[in-house]
Amino acid sequence: MQNQLEKLANNSKSIKIDIAQINPIVGDLNGNTQKIIKLTQEAYIRGCDLLVFPELSLIGYPPEDLLLHEGFVQQVQDKVTLINQTISNNISIIFGAPYKKDDILYNSAYLIQNSQVYFYHKQNLPNYGVFDEKRYFESGNEPFIFECQGKKISLVICEDAWTSDIISISANKGVQIIISINASPFQIGKHSQRIEQIKQRVLETKTNFIYVNMVGAQDELVFDGASFAMNSNANITLQLPLFKEAVQSVSFTSPITLFDTDPIEKTIYDALVLATKDYIEKNDVFNGVVIGLSGGIDSALTLAIAADAIGTEHIKAIMMPYKYTSNISLEDAKIQATTMNVDYHEINIHIIVDSFNTQLNTLFIGMETDTTEENIQARIRGTLLMAISNKLGKIVLTTSNKSEIAVGYTTLYGDMSGGFAPLKDVNKTLVYQLAKYRNTISTIIPERVIDRKPSAELAPNQADQDSLPSYNELDAILTLFIEQKYSVKHIIKQGFNEQTVKYITQMVLNNEYKRRQSAPGPKISPNAFGKERRYPMTSKFQP
Repeated sequence: MQNQLEKLANNSKSIKIDIAQINPIVGDLNGNTQKIIKLTQEAYIRGCDLLVFPELSLIGYPPEDLLLHEGFVQQVQDKVTLINQTISNNISIIFGAPYKKDDILYNSAYLIQNSQVYFYHKQNLPNYGVFDEKRYFESGNEPFIFECQGKKISLVICEDAWTSDIISISANKGVQIIISINASPFQIGKHSQRIEQIKQRVLETKTNFIYVNMVGAQDELVFDGASFAMNSNANITLQLPLFKEAVQSVSFTSPITLFDTDPIEKTIYDALVLATKDYIEKNDVFNGVVIGLSGGIDSALTLAIAADAIGTEHIKAIMMPYKYTSNISLEDAKIQATTMNVDYHEINIHIIVDSFNTQLNTLFIGMETDTTEENIQARIRGTLLMAISNKLGKIVLTTSNKSEIAVGYTTLYGDMSGGFAPLKDVNKTLVYQLAKYRNTISTIIPERVIDRKPSAELAPNQADQDSLPSYNELDAILTLFIEQKYSVKHIIKQGFNEQTVKYITQMVLNNEYKRRQSAPGPKISPNAFGKERRYPMTSKFQP
């Protein structure tokens, strides 16, 4: 009877838990530490009992081989000591950081409570897709349960929550709240997957659940935040915003409606803007961007993303016409730059191209004109953009999209030149959708750019569809082959022309060497070019 009374008394106590959805910078131990301390001090003033930060929030995610660098983990421990010595004893905090013991490194959650430091070591280490945690960490094997304001709380890290066994062990010990700290990157449909996974865990355990996710971008990855709380009835009771830092108090009482009414184009566009903004600003070596503005849809969308990311005053747009550049392209490029109030310049490349061709004439005598001469134009443009980048300290944004990069319809050291590629994981059909979406906010991309037939304008009367099937057909084939990894035989069975499928898939395989040399770009799909997709450049495999 006494135990039952004590349990009722504990359940009646209130606890104020706040989620701190933050955007850390990888390796910025000083900056991340000060952010954790500042937000903890503010939370203490608000009367918060427990403040929860994301996975590896002290060092940023993914730290990659920084974890192998001599002295890095010791610096981490020094920052943990500083946090412990600085914050009040009257607030508990949870944050993620590596922990090393006996030369074994763990991906850990730290609990600082009453000046004591406790640890939970992640048990389920992901080693697929963009994740390679087994390269660095060993798995923990023990649950972690603590008390705060009389509540029994269990702590897990990211992938742990996707495993029934790990969660059920804690739930069977009578916990009332499960907290998962995460560094879960964005891709289309990912947030819904998280919700469904946590709903399964809650329905299995009948336990309140708090999901705290990182926000921000790191190289190829974008973290969307979207932290949430779910009560024991599997109802969402708190939802933090996408792609924004936020601190908010948790409630398990009133179910809310999720923000899934936003069009997918808005979510993807916001992801690309954040990725571009963070890549430029976190690197802290560029004072803006330079873009080759061609009058086409890809550069038009890239310019819009850049402007929304860092502001038009930090952008220089360069149009570089040659004799195949149409008047429409010249007009539309200038119209967009003027509408957006972007610094715009034209550099005519006629003389430079002619000079290159003259110098090569003796080597190419008797040979037909082909893509060689087309690529010379693209490479001259790339060289000019890189020269402007060097002189002005602005990063070149590459404008190639995923469809072009997949089949090699892009020039190495030409239009592939640059430091970051916002559209690297965006196929051509989605480029059009995003451009139309951006114009619903304010009309900055000329309608003619969206409506006209796409062309590289490197040869007379050239159109992309001279060399490729329609982008609707191309992107459908590429999605099946790249993102879903289906065989050629399976793709043909879906109703596509056999010759076309074999031609396109062989182009993908043949151009792996180009993609290895391409600029990084944000991942939005289930299978992006970059660290996630590791195919050999030299291979005889026939799919």
